Amino acid sequence: MSVEYMGLHSIQGPLAVIEGISGASNEEMVYMTLESGEKRIGKIIELEGDKAVIQVFEGTSGLSLKNTKTMLQGRPMMMPLSTEMLGRALDGIGRPIDGLGDYYADEIADVNGQPINPVAREYPNNFIQTGISSIDCLSTLIRGQKLPIFTGDGLAHDSLAVQIARQAKVVDENDSDAENKFAIVFAAMGVKHDVANFFRKSFEESGVLGKVVMFLNMSNDPVVERIITPRCALTAAEYLAFKHNMHVLVILTDMTSYAEALREVSSSKGEIPSRKGYPGYLYSDLASLYERAGILKDAKGSVTQVPILSMPNDDITHPVPDLTGYITEGQIVLGRDLALAGVYPPVQILPSLSRLMKDGIGEGFTREDHPSLANQLFAAYSKVEDAKSLASVIGEDELSDIDKKYIKFGRAFDEQFLSQKPYENRSIEETLNLGWKLLGMLPKSELDRVSDDLLDKYYTPYEG
Repeated sequence: MSVEYMGLHSIQGPLAVIEGISGASNEEMVYMTLESGEKRIGKIIELEGDKAVIQVFEGTSGLSLKNTKTMLQGRPMMMPLSTEMLGRALDGIGRPIDGLGDYYADEIADVNGQPINPVAREYPNNFIQTGISSIDCLSTLIRGQKLPIFTGDGLAHDSLAVQIARQAKVVDENDSDAENKFAIVFAAMGVKHDVANFFRKSFEESGVLGKVVMFLNMSNDPVVERIITPRCALTAAEYLAFKHNMHVLVILTDMTSYAEALREVSSSKGEIPSRKGYPGYLYSDLASLYERAGILKDAKGSVTQVPILSMPNDDITHPVPDLTGYITEGQIVLGRDLALAGVYPPVQILPSLSRLMKDGIGEGFTREDHPSLANQLFAAYSKVEDAKSLASVIGEDELSDIDKKYIKFGRAFDEQFLSQKPYENRSIEETLNLGWKLLGMLPKSELDRVSDDLLDKYYTPYEG
């Protein structure tokens, strides 16, 4: 029998405290009824004696200390799941906001998910083609990987996120139907309404909305809802991947907004802050989200994550990107200098890496020359940076002939390889051929990361 409690002990920001409670458990959901009859959803986040701290998703404004009714549900937060979610826009806690009504639920699942047994994991392989040369060639996204994008305020990460969602596809020679089983779960946290409309309009106009599940948490939505949004998105992704054998790419933007919401709730609870005011459990909390990516041995589907994190003041040592880097398998870093030079997407090659790309590229996956070509492009671009540093001291005219060739190669690389239009979808073959074309600007003797056989097959002097 459900017990309803009348009144609240206190209200602190987004949190409400009730006392005289018994039989409650952590993470248990509650329904709160206001004097007006309005119902709100809450979650117990802390228990101490007969007191419970409740996180109210819709905010605490309008709650009365005397007349608010609280009913415990005896279960954690659950989310209805169905393939009918595809093509739908939901709010931060999974309720439809597209005016199309509710969808039929095949099952209901706990949004907190279950830890994946490491023994049950399959090692990630097979690459996901994004159509973006700087990612596909040099920081390849592997199916089942978690590969974050580190960005700065004002950079084109929203456009990049939409482009990845629009163009991404699984290329698997052993599964001819892999592309048809591909889906996107797109979760936006703390975004403004114009950005949310940009996401929705972009997906509708490009015709990919039918394979996208959107979770939109607006900047004016209650901050505590932001903490649930990625958990709802990952629950939907796990359902599609492991119940319906789909390959699901989860894009989470912006995880810094999520971490700031976590900091605000932690402060409201009176917890002792850690670095820059974030809670001491930020690392384990982020890990509980990122580690929900992967491939299971007994399932044909997969969950791949691309979290997007904005770095305050472009500081890569900020706690959110810093801790994320320890958990994930690489990072893609966007640079302000490239953006100011008109390069889109402004991916910085040297600090970006994908730790799993070696296992999903090459013969049988992309093309046999891919690993060697990527290594050679990295090596050549690092020499470009050395030549630029020297030119800033002695002037470009005083450089040696080979340094001048590297400077020329660097400019062409930025303009032709890194730069592409927001709707330009390059196949992996086009990307690799373009890489070889640009390496043709350098003497053959400089290409020491590529075997003679590959040089004979692919190298041609640059003309243009």
